[in-house]
Amino acid sequence: MDQIKTEVIIGGVPIKDHIKILKDNPPTIVVGTPGRILELVKKKFLKLDKLKHFILDECDRLLDKQGK
Repeated sequence: MDQIKTEVIIGGVPIKDHIKILKDNPPTIVVGTPGRILELVKKKFLKLDKLKHFILDECDRLLDKQGK
């Protein structure tokens, strides 16, 4: 398991810190808040072209917010 690197990407942390991590030492597993993940994907710092698994926790809450 030494070859697996994880990173937590959440709001409240400067986005430049996350960008640096993604450029310099990309993680194998990313755990993050939807807003920050979406921002990094839109700005093309987080690439999903090799994504194998995507897990969305509390999806029902996110969908409720989209409908309002």
